Amino acid sequence: MPDFHDSQIASWQILIVDDEPDNLHVPMQLFQTYGATVLIAEDGERGLQALDRLSSPTFVLLDLSMPVMDGWEMLKRLRADDRYRDLPVIALTAHAMVGDAEKALQAGFDGYVTKPFILQNLIDDIKAILSQEIG
Repeated sequence: MPDFHDSQIASWQILIVDDEPDNLHVPMQLFQTYGATVLIAEDGERGLQALDRLSSPTFVLLDLSMPVMDGWEMLKRLRADDRYRDLPVIALTAHAMVGDAEKALQAGFDGYVTKPFILQNLIDDIKAILSQEIG
């Protein structure tokens, strides 16, 4: 049973960007159960707008394939913006082909998580990525 009193997660401000409702709402509800602040957006354009509503974003979970603006373009814009240049951005994607993770990391993503994901594994992966960013 997960410990829902994790003070590290409770301090997180998270943006989840994905065009699939389940991929937005399931992790959102999980992180909110831990006490995190979570905003969601259905595409990269809305994601950029939503990010401005977080006072101190901890990280972004970003789908790669979306309408309007995909994750690749959103990442490019984040890295070009001084406010978000160093913000950890984690690719959340169904792309699990050989070389996809390397391509995402080379493009500037800080981590890569494939869908479908196991919620506890997602949390563990995010904590590991964030500890690398801080350490």
